[in-house]
Amino acid sequence: MMRKNKNFIIGVLISLFIYLVIQVLISMGILSDFWISTIILISINIILGVSLNLINGFTGQFSIGHAGFMSIGAYLSAIMTLDFNLPFPLALLVGGIAATMAGFLIGVPSLRLKGDYLAIATLGFGEIIRIIWLNTEYVGGASGLSGIPALTNWTWVFIWMMITILVVNNFVNSTHGRACISIRENEIAAEAMGIHTTKYKVIAFMIGSFFAGIAGGLSAHMFYIINPNSFNFMKSFEILVIVVLGGLGSTSGSIIGAIVLTMIFTLLQDYPEIRMIIYSLLLILMMIFRPKGLMGTREFSFQLKKRGEQYGKHTSA
Repeated sequence: MMRKNKNFIIGVLISLFIYLVIQVLISMGILSDFWISTIILISINIILGVSLNLINGFTGQFSIGHAGFMSIGAYLSAIMTLDFNLPFPLALLVGGIAATMAGFLIGVPSLRLKGDYLAIATLGFGEIIRIIWLNTEYVGGASGLSGIPALTNWTWVFIWMMITILVVNNFVNSTHGRACISIRENEIAAEAMGIHTTKYKVIAFMIGSFFAGIAGGLSAHMFYIINPNSFNFMKSFEILVIVVLGGLGSTSGSIIGAIVLTMIFTLLQDYPEIRMIIYSLLLILMMIFRPKGLMGTREFSFQLKKRGEQYGKHTSA
């Protein structure tokens, strides 16, 4: 316990140090707009990757509709600031809560499905949401919403990135999180042990949806304009690649995956076709040489141990 607390405190201190360094560089005008945008985009992708990893990596569900929840947060928060003049933090929360409710409404019936069937259901959900935005004149239809105030900055994304990581990590290391991991390892055995598998899958789905909605709100208030095609299947695919590249079941891996993929995205943004080829090649190479991803189920710490080994010690104790 003391070792965990020590790692936690050191991790928070290092994160605050990184925040202060970047904030000073921004305040002094040393970082260009390009690098500020890249850092903010990396942070948003970390929120998306960590939140999807809770569903796909830790709970073992195969969801590929994360962009749908992101779009709900983006549109709702943008409407709140544009039409209702709500403060930015409140608008973000409205978007996150709306995404959570959608996660619950969709999750309860669809999470009784497994494997490929669940993937198809979540993919269909993402497309339904996109089509709804596409045919709703109030939100601009195919043209989307424009004139969204530019309220997202480094401080806001850092705060939400830290909240996402801390909430997901604490959940995963709690009794409820271990129930989710047991579902991933063997759902039938988990049910036999009395674990309410549907309940825990829905909880993981709702937490992941909330942070996807927050990421959508941050993204909308960064790019000034959103349209339905910003949240199509390819966006869900990008988030999935972040999780698979970093390692299913590793929060640290999702952070590394988000940094790598965002840098590729930024440096190759003028060549979208090449970017998708690189994404695909990364996935193929990863599946061949390291199917568990860069970190596997490991977490970055001062004592690099497998999560399973930690649980094993607790069990044996």
